[in-house]
Formats: sequence, C-alpha cells, structure tokens
Amino acid sequence: MAPTLQGYRRGWLWRDILAGLSAGAVVVPQAMAYATIANMPVQVGLYTCMVPMFVYAMLGGSRAMSTSTTSTIATLTATTLVSAGVAAGSSNALGSLVTLTFVVGVILLILRLLRLGGIVENISQPTIIGVQIGVGATVAIGQLPKLLGVSADLAGKGFLRALATLATTLGEVNVPTVLLSAGSIAALFLFKRFVPRLPGPLLVVAGGILLAAFTGMTDAGVELIAPVKEGLPGITLPKLVEFAPLLGGALAIALMAFLESVAVARGIREQNDPAIDSNRELLALSAANILGSLFTVLPVAGGFSQSAVNKGAGARSQLAQLVTVVLAVLIALFLGPVLSLLPQATLASLVFVAVVGLIKLGDLFRLARISPIDFWVALTTALVGITLGLLPAVTIGVLITLVLVLAELNKPRVRVGKRRGDALAIHIDRGLYTANVNGNLRVVFQEAVAAQPPITAVVLDLYRLEAATITVVDALAELDRNLAAEGITLHLAALPDRALTVARRMEWFQGVEASGRAHPSVHDGLCAAASAPA
Repeated sequence: MAPTLQGYRRGWLWRDILAGLSAGAVVVPQAMAYATIANMPVQVGLYTCMVPMFVYAMLGGSRAMSTSTTSTIATLTATTLVSAGVAAGSSNALGSLVTLTFVVGVILLILRLLRLGGIVENISQPTIIGVQIGVGATVAIGQLPKLLGVSADLAGKGFLRALATLATTLGEVNVPTVLLSAGSIAALFLFKRFVPRLPGPLLVVAGGILLAAFTGMTDAGVELIAPVKEGLPGITLPKLVEFAPLLGGALAIALMAFLESVAVARGIREQNDPAIDSNRELLALSAANILGSLFTVLPVAGGFSQSAVNKGAGARSQLAQLVTVVLAVLIALFLGPVLSLLPQATLASLVFVAVVGLIKLGDLFRLARISPIDFWVALTTALVGITLGLLPAVTIGVLITLVLVLAELNKPRVRVGKRRGDALAIHIDRGLYTANVNGNLRVVFQEAVAAQPPITAVVLDLYRLEAATITVVDALAELDRNLAAEGITLHLAALPDRALTVARRMEWFQGVEASGRAHPSVHDGLCAAASAPA
C-alpha cells in the first residue's frame, strides 16, 4: 500500500502540502468544467477529486501524477452515454454514469489480471494524437454556445453537425457573454504564458464569481451554472443490467485512461524515482474507477495539466494528492453557494483552453516530415473522430495500430549465417507464430535452394522460438519434406526449453531427435551436419 510513501522523508512534507494545494487550485475547477463536457452537474467533477484520487494515492506508483479526469475521458463519457440512449440531464443519467465508471474499472482490472499492460501500451502515438485532435475539435465546438450565450443544443451531434446547428443561432449571440468569454480565455492564456506558477484556472473562476456577484451581468443575459449541491456524495451501486450498451464505450475509455496515465507518469518521472510498472498502474486505475464509481464520479485517469502543476510545485509523493482530496472535500462541504455564482461562460472558457491544447497540429507536421505512414494514421483517426464520432475514432485507431503491428511482426526476419563445408546456418531472428511462420520458412527454403555453391544441409537457428505451437511445428515438418525433395537435410538448433516441451509431443520432431538432427547450438549443428555422410 502507498508505495510512494515508503521511505518518506520529513523534509518533503511542506513541499507536498504546497504542491497539493497548487494542483487542487487547477484540478478542482478543471474537473468541474470536464463534468459539463460529459453533460453532468459540476459537483460530479468535485466528487471525482475525492475517492478516486485517494485510491490512486494508496496504490499508484507515480510520485507526482494527479489523478482525476481529463477532457478526452470526459468527451468519451458523453459520447458513450449518448450512444447508449442516455439523454443529457435525464433522471437516469447519473445512474448510467455510475455503471459506466464501474465497467471501465472492471475492464482495467481484467487487463491487469491478464497482465496486458505492456500490450495495451503498443497502441501507437499517432493514434493517440489523432484521437486527441478529434476530441479537441469536438469539445471546442461544443463549448461555443456557452461562450457565445446562445441556446443551441450540440450534445452528441459531432463536429460537423454541431457546426451546422451553431450557424443557425448566430443571431442570438449575447454580447456581454462574449466579452466575458474572451476575457476569460485571454486571461488563461496570459497566465499560462507569463506566470505559469500561478493557478490561472482558480483565479479566472474567482474573477467570474466576483463579476457575477457584484455586477449586473446576469441581468444582461449572462447565464450561471446550475446550482451546486452542497455536501459529500452518497453511495450508489451500479446497475449491471445496463452495462451492455455501455460496454464498447467503456472499453475505449479504459484504453485511453490507461494510455494517458502511463504517458503522464513516465513523462514526469525523475531519474531517481521508481520505474513505472504498467501492471501496477492498471491495478491502481481499476481500483480508483471501481471504488470511485460508487460515489458518482467520472471515469478517471492521470491528467497532464494538473500533474505538471503538481510536479512543478515540488510534489515528492502522493501525499500531495491527498492534500488535493482534502481541499475538494472542504469545497464540497462549504462553498456550494459560492460556486453556484460561476458564469457558464467562465467554466466553458476553462474547457475551451484545455481542449484547444489537444489540437497539436505541430505534431501532425512532424509526423508528415518524419514518417508519412504515421501521419496518415493520425490524420485518418482525427478525421474519423470529427466526422463519425470519438468512439469510431478510437476503434479505427486501435484497428490500424493492430494491422501495422501485425504487418511488422509478419515480415520475414531471416539471416544467412556461417557455412561449414556443405552445411549452411540460417537464423530466424524473431519468434514464429501462426501468422508469420509460413512467410519466414518460405524465405529459408529459398535461401537454402539458392545457396552457391550448392549445399546438402541447413542448420536452422530457432533461438527466438519461445513457444512452439502445432501450426509452427507442422510448418517446420513441411519445410523438412520440401528440403529433402531438393536433396537438403534439415537440422534444428538452439530451441528454447518451452518450445522443446511442446515439439517433443509430436511424432515428426521425435524422428528429428532420433536421427540426431536437433542440436543445442548452431555450432554443434554445423559440425554434425558437415561430418554427416552425404
């Protein structure tokens, strides 16, 4: 438990307290804003800064990562609920959110039990870049009604349909709302650019509340957020009968939550910090989502911005995040009426600035310059996200990644080695499995037949064959027959113990061993093959 608190030093205490307060000043307003992305009450964002953050602090391996929710996760949450037929603001929306977050946690737990952390990390960076661009564009357009003071409902419409709907409402623009939005956005950018150590989101939120309280902006048509419910969340159990329509979206959210969290944890890790264990992070995130779901929270992940603030303020352990949890509890208990004075435009400005940062066109240009195929993966994923929605974008991105990974794995990696008399060593420099065995062995056959001067024996180096399957052994037997038809004897060398265990159960390999054609090393195989009678 609490691995980052093991060996804690007293000298870290003050820095952790300051870091927790600084991160809380960013993460609490952001989490409230992200709750609105998911079409949830702002107090759901507050709740997300409590139990999940506490659980990750107890189990997680990153010393400085701040764990609540992100714009990507909030957007996928909204998309999933809309796709499942859950109307925004409906009476069952919160119950469906509880179920969704619970299912996300269960998926992460299954990934942990199967030790699939390393495999999930193979989802390519171009895919993530494309998804983030799709998220940024979709969420940014979704905030425009609140920034402009118009009544357009863009929930679940996607980028292009939302843009078309918004165009029909431009005559309703509220000028005071636009001025407040522009000022809030400008202030956020200026804080980030010139005084990044100050909690810009908190100051902008405070400024919006003060303006609403002491000016007549509400009389001029500036809308406030819905009243914030005071107090702590009660326990709500997930309704597992609802999980089927949410399953696809939950899988996408789980993958993105894990990928974002690991990327953040590794990005802020100091050289002397413990290494980030993917499977430990899966366990911590799964527990944070499962336990957090009982208290009506958004699905959680490590966030870039709040983690950077936490790190920059000197966080040395997850005690900093525990301080943020205490801050969120105090706000929920005592500041509900104050937060209810927050203008919608101010909160939308926080979201807009956060998601615009996801649209990293510079990354696209870099991919185009360095790797065109990665550029097209990112661009395709982004365009699918903008036109068809974020869940199809994640699906397409993952499928493209898997296709590219399989294509790379299936490329033959055959290398001609030493020769001893009429015997030739050929090395297979990658593991063999169902999809790539025939391609690799086809190259082996071609190299053996084409060898000059002609050979009478091939010593096949199988040092990378960690796990033999029936398909692989049958393919080796076919290679043996094909080479024999050309007057070439096949010898096998350096099979690992696990592969030998399976191969020895098959009659063909028993015959190979009985005839002295299985050897512990390539050198032994060459010596035996060269001295064998023709």
